[in-house]
Amino acid sequence: MRISSTDVIEGGRVLYTIGKIKAASAWHAANGAPLQDNWRELVVSELIRKAEDIDADAIISFDYETDSIVPIEGTGLQLKRILATGRCQAFLRSPTERDLTDGRFEAGHRTSRD
Repeated sequence: MRISSTDVIEGGRVLYTIGKIKAASAWHAANGAPLQDNWRELVVSELIRKAEDIDADAIISFDYETDSIVPIEGTGLQLKRILATGRCQAFLRSPTERDLTDGRFEAGHRTSRD
């Protein structure tokens, strides 16, 4: 999976944009950081999994944002979570690459679907 914080992927020929995806950290106190030391890794892994589930080739405009702060009634405690966001794209593939959206391409020629 190729990821970029910009709106483009070097060398990628965009076939179409699939849409925006998000993955979230665990809820945590609004005035602190997530409890897991590896929260960034966990959130990015989840974002990649979501992109792969919809057959995306890349995630562009990758960024982090804070989800809305949620008050816990009667406690005075407020919770938030961090979102990793991006837009999924599918790339135009060359005839030598396998294309699962329209049959198969193998060794430079098209074969029938399985």
